Amino acid sequence: MRKSAITSLIACVGLAGSLGVGGTAVAAPSGGPSAQSDQAHSCAAPAPGEAACGAIQLLDPAHNWRGSHVGSDGHSGTTTATAPTSGYRPADLQSAYNLASISSTGGFVGGVRQTVAIVDAYDDPYAFNDVNIYRGHVGATAIPLLSKWSSTATGPWFRKVNQSGGTSTPRGNSSWAQEISLDLDMVSAICPNCNILLVEASSPSYTNLGTAVNTAVALKANAVSNSYGGPESSSETSYDSYYDHPGVAVTVSSGDNGYGVEYPAASPYVTAVGGTTLRPDSASSRGWSESAWSGAGSGCSAYEPNGLGQTATGCPNRAVADVSAEADPSTGVAVYDTYGASGWLVFGGTSVASPIVASVYALAGNAASITSSYPYSHASSLNDVTSGSNGTCTVSDLCTAGVGYDGPTGLGTPNGTGAF
Repeated sequence: MRKSAITSLIACVGLAGSLGVGGTAVAAPSGGPSAQSDQAHSCAAPAPGEAACGAIQLLDPAHNWRGSHVGSDGHSGTTTATAPTSGYRPADLQSAYNLASISSTGGFVGGVRQTVAIVDAYDDPYAFNDVNIYRGHVGATAIPLLSKWSSTATGPWFRKVNQSGGTSTPRGNSSWAQEISLDLDMVSAICPNCNILLVEASSPSYTNLGTAVNTAVALKANAVSNSYGGPESSSETSYDSYYDHPGVAVTVSSGDNGYGVEYPAASPYVTAVGGTTLRPDSASSRGWSESAWSGAGSGCSAYEPNGLGQTATGCPNRAVADVSAEADPSTGVAVYDTYGASGWLVFGGTSVASPIVASVYALAGNAASITSSYPYSHASSLNDVTSGSNGTCTVSDLCTAGVGYDGPTGLGTPNGTGAF
């Protein structure tokens, strides 16, 4: 699973510096993706002991390389919004990751629907309405709001709780609401038959977010997606127990500032999800091509041990990432959000990739029997990503994509559910 030796370092610069302030444009870094001034991080840089959401909005979708979506909008049901005109939709993502047939029928184990949990901070009071508008425009069935877990509901359901499992909500926050809408829509895109459990932490502190993860597992989630992170610190191992849930797939976005490791992606108990730039490719038998997204986080943890059996060159500790999926805002996904936003938006970031992979775990339906190291023994069931870079590093495997394992894209991207 190792890439062939690279004899010289790739001279490139990744996305460096801190997260942009929520709602403001991010300056274009040298060597980073084009049109960075047209992108904005939803959340501000995190304070010590806290994480930031990773959603990145494409401010002017007209600048999206893809332009307007071509084809049927899949509209069904009554909604209060027109269809999106830009950004990938479920059919695109399902095609790219060889999931079209199983997405329409999967998400069950022994006849019981799988539940994908989304953990974020603060409240999005419009989450339920917004996700159903998204689903109505992409051909997925509407989901009812349930007050408690159900194994007998006739269709998928939506449930929202606070970090303790109660129904009182934290204060609203429009920046984190963008992240919540993104995460909910990606679950709907990949596993439309899955139940969705939204667990809202009182704040973005690791203690509160970790408590929310524990609550998600206690409420019978089969997969838990976490699209947030912050710089590593010597205290991070004290939070690892929040993410240690054998039999539950816990995914974490690897970060959006290029080469460099974030927590909790560094935890050995999670599947760290890196990012790619996904484009249609008529010359490929797959119909798509991918390269490492220059913003994807990666590297060698300074504090976390290697608990996954990794053999990353030059990294005796935990290496990030494990797997990857679409994340480039310039080739972003359509999202519907109205809490402090205007409706249809285009988003990127490894915040897109984490719920995609969590939903693929749910489609695979065997999370109860696996650990986060499972993809390492099933790498042949992934699309290997062999080009692109997220920065400069002394060990090129950790910042430059190549054959086999590399930092920005891990082992590769989903090709069906075999690796999960």
